[in-house]
Amino acid sequence: MKLEDKTMADNKKEQEREELHKAIWNIANDLRGSVDGWDFKQYVLGIMFYRYISENIANYINHDEHEAGNADFDYAELSDEEAEQARADMVKTKGFFILPSQLFANVRKRAPKDENLNETLEKVFQSIEASAQGTESEDDFKGLFDDIDVNSNKLGATVAKRNDKLVKLLDGIGEMKLGDYKDNTIDAFGDAYEFLMGMYASNAGKSGGEYFTPQEVSELLTRLTLVGKTEVNKVYDPACGSGSLLFKFAKILGKENVRQGFFGQEINLTTYNLCRINMFLHDIDFDKFDIANEDTLTAPQHWDDEPFEAIVSNPPYSTKWAGDGNPLLINDPRFSPAGILAPKSYADMAFIMHSLAWLATNGVAAIVCFPGIFYRGGAEKKIRQYLVDNNFIDCIIQLPSNLFFGTSIATCIMVLKKSKKDNALLFIDASNECEKVTNNNKLRQENIEHILSWFTARKDVQYICRLVPNSEIGENDYNLSVSTYVEKEDKSEKIDIAVLNKQIAEIVAREQVLRDEIDKIIAEIEG
Repeated sequence: MKLEDKTMADNKKEQEREELHKAIWNIANDLRGSVDGWDFKQYVLGIMFYRYISENIANYINHDEHEAGNADFDYAELSDEEAEQARADMVKTKGFFILPSQLFANVRKRAPKDENLNETLEKVFQSIEASAQGTESEDDFKGLFDDIDVNSNKLGATVAKRNDKLVKLLDGIGEMKLGDYKDNTIDAFGDAYEFLMGMYASNAGKSGGEYFTPQEVSELLTRLTLVGKTEVNKVYDPACGSGSLLFKFAKILGKENVRQGFFGQEINLTTYNLCRINMFLHDIDFDKFDIANEDTLTAPQHWDDEPFEAIVSNPPYSTKWAGDGNPLLINDPRFSPAGILAPKSYADMAFIMHSLAWLATNGVAAIVCFPGIFYRGGAEKKIRQYLVDNNFIDCIIQLPSNLFFGTSIATCIMVLKKSKKDNALLFIDASNECEKVTNNNKLRQENIEHILSWFTARKDVQYICRLVPNSEIGENDYNLSVSTYVEKEDKSEKIDIAVLNKQIAEIVAREQVLRDEIDKIIAEIEG
């Protein structure tokens, strides 16, 4: 891609984000004072999903009719009775069905005069979920609208007041000029999630671990797992959150090149619902994804689906887990090879061991890590020793600080492989590969390309990267901090002593001249 094309692409991204954020702010102003931030997020995202799922099915049906020569056909104008004929086929194809009268655009059109708008929306949501019952897509739709309480007093003390807020919400979402979500350069829905979390999560007391992974970081993780590959059997994220890493994988590789689909697990029910919603919004068919709601470390849900050729993840930093409090875990085939469990207070290494266990022989895992796991002693040191001695760690990349909202910590990426060509570990210091944007640092496209070029070349570059034999790492007590192996460039101003001495001599000489001049003046005055 030419430089000017990259610049245009970046500008388009920022324009789309600005448009999206402006629209969300407008909705926030309409609802301010009645709905707190955390609940507000749920309403905005839920109604966004409703709009896009409506457009998705309508566009799909319209396209087929137009292709068949019926140029004037518009599914939104069809009667519900006529549309019923398509229900079975749509549920089989799309996994769900929406009647014309239930489409977002039609409900929005009637909303200002609908005295029972709250009931209308509730029935629509129930109908969409019910359309999947008893089918292969049932689990993918069950409970998707649970977080949108249209009868909540938070929207207003009376039905009339609640409906007034719902009308404004429908209008706000309807006015978002986002075009076709598939054509957007940003992940519109995911970006809305990130923005809303940034606006409100701190006030709502939510942890930083729930934040949407910045799309630039998602791209880097994805591309690290795809070096030399044009397709994979399936991709997996053990702590998938809203699904940003899985979607980035679909965008970069193409969903058709992920042969057996997208897999993930998420412990938070709300975020789990969002991930499933996001799957549909990215036009990933219900039979191509399997997202589970459970604790990955103690109740993994995809035993029958591993191994995975690609694993990408940004698990929660240093979260608590059962550890040795559960006597069964030390015998779990995912953790037992290391002979020790990750500490109860720090689950980071447990996620790494889990990912390694489920990684295919020819696979690659790229995982965002908290820096403490690379130098702390105890159980984490023993796990590092296991990983290094068995040659599972391919690369460790030091990222810039302040990339993730809610934390300024400079995180790292650990790349795991089961089939390496050497007995060495590549350390990359990419701490300066960023651009400061407002209060955060951001990876630009050129930064990503730099990191990938060093990763691919796997050679020493002064002050940037170093390929270190595993034996040397053992001699360093299995410390995996990048700074231990990659020398920092001294960017302080160099001082030339000879020049400095000459300058001092000149100053002293000048000082003496001035003293002599002053003495002459004083002598004249006294004389």
